[in-house]
Amino acid sequence: MHNIKFGTDGWRAVVGKEFSEENVDIVTDAIGKYVYETFGIDKKIIIGYDPRNMADTFSLRTANRLKDIGFNVLYSDKILPTPVLAYNAKLLNACAIMFTASHNPPEYLGIKFIPDYAGPATSDITDKLTANLGSPVSKKREGTLTNYDFQPDYEKHLETLIDYEKISKLKNTNIIYDGFYSASIGFFDNILKKHNIKFETINMFHDKNFGGAMPDPKPKYLSDLIEKVKETPNSIGLANDGDADRFGIINENGEYVSPNEIISILLIHLIKNKGYKGALVKTVGASLLLNKVAEKLGVEVIETAVGFKHVGEAMRKFNPVIGGEESGGLSIQGHIPEKDGLLANSLVLEVMAYENKSLVELQQDLYDFVGCKFYNDRVDKKLNNTEEIKPILETFKNKKSIGKYNIIKIDLKDGVKLYLNDNKSWILVRPSGTEPLLRIYFESDSPDKIEKLKSYI
Repeated sequence: MHNIKFGTDGWRAVVGKEFSEENVDIVTDAIGKYVYETFGIDKKIIIGYDPRNMADTFSLRTANRLKDIGFNVLYSDKILPTPVLAYNAKLLNACAIMFTASHNPPEYLGIKFIPDYAGPATSDITDKLTANLGSPVSKKREGTLTNYDFQPDYEKHLETLIDYEKISKLKNTNIIYDGFYSASIGFFDNILKKHNIKFETINMFHDKNFGGAMPDPKPKYLSDLIEKVKETPNSIGLANDGDADRFGIINENGEYVSPNEIISILLIHLIKNKGYKGALVKTVGASLLLNKVAEKLGVEVIETAVGFKHVGEAMRKFNPVIGGEESGGLSIQGHIPEKDGLLANSLVLEVMAYENKSLVELQQDLYDFVGCKFYNDRVDKKLNNTEEIKPILETFKNKKSIGKYNIIKIDLKDGVKLYLNDNKSWILVRPSGTEPLLRIYFESDSPDKIEKLKSYI
């Protein structure tokens, strides 16, 4: 066994190094043991994979291994997005295993375990999986392995949440969909075609190297889409990460629209236009913009640690209007407690259709509604070893001021978050869960303030 550790969203490693046949078998056995001891041998297991190198090969190996234990396994008949498999876990009352490394570099692959509630495995479950490493479950009976199409039922469900007919009447916007070599290809474009929604496409083939870039829909990797939007009048750009659970949105000016802005716009839309009721779930790293919007709408804010497994857990508990994180993941009431980039893309088009406005206009409406603007940045600080983390966090915990700003509140739910006395700025220092690294987040109401805060830190 080689250094297998479950992070905030499963186990990930480099193919040909830690991600080996031996380690995949060990993780498969640990999951099989957990499912058998928790639910019994009759619990269905469904398995899917994204376009990454060897994802199909390793996933089929896992499917056969679980079948040999005695489970009835449904195996995806094609590359598919993580949220599609997750929805089917809920629908089929099954446990799911997704072979993906999400937005990590192309050389990585991972195994994500999704219980039958259709969201990321919580820490108590991954602790049990870790305890099971190296102790396989013995064969119980003859199992079955069946190829399965998970797409139709997911699409039917999405059609109950999104008014695609209204989107089809969106005449003043050119929709540009960047397949981004990702698992969303054949899914997002398919549902737009079904509803006669006009759109253009780029990068519409699966590539294990994701076009030579990171499969992360952030501005520096979306240059093709930004260029296409800029040269096409009245257009917006939509993209997803490698397994299509995150989103990246480009407005009519060719500018990246932050997930904080998208979640804020959608919160207003769901309450105003669709009559949703409930709270907002956000992470401790998400913007104060969300808090300001929620305050204006009279909506409770539930804040979690960073990572969608925490957001998903809160969604199951509180049934909020929307739950989201600053890194580009969201889900809504009536869907699944798992982030879904296909849903996010659809919701952006839906709010534009309902309001009959451009995305740029919706952004302006948002800031007029709130009365101020927020800016964010993040610095990753590498350390020599993990032992350095604790004393640094202690130092931040004991700070009374940062530069000229007094600290008025300290939040310790995930690292150390310091709220400053201008009521518009905060700093979050939290450790990476997998390496000797500190992630330092900044937010303020001006870029100059952020630069000053960075220099103080």
